[in-house]
Amino acid sequence: MSIFRRPDYQSETTQFLNELKKQNPALESQQLAGRALLWDKNVNYEVAADTAQAQVAQKPYVYQTNAS
Repeated sequence: MSIFRRPDYQSETTQFLNELKKQNPALESQQLAGRALLWDKNVNYEVAADTAQAQVAQKPYVYQTNAS
């Protein structure tokens, strides 16, 4: 053991989360399912490139009317 090793410290937040995971073992799989539902998406890069090219440049002041 190194003389420079710090004692094991866990914050109250870490202790709370560890206790919560002990009480509900399925929590982590539920979190992964929720993440997959909202964030883990397959990206079609051809469609994304077409969308980026089809965008029209915004005017510097969007509320300015054409006073011609």
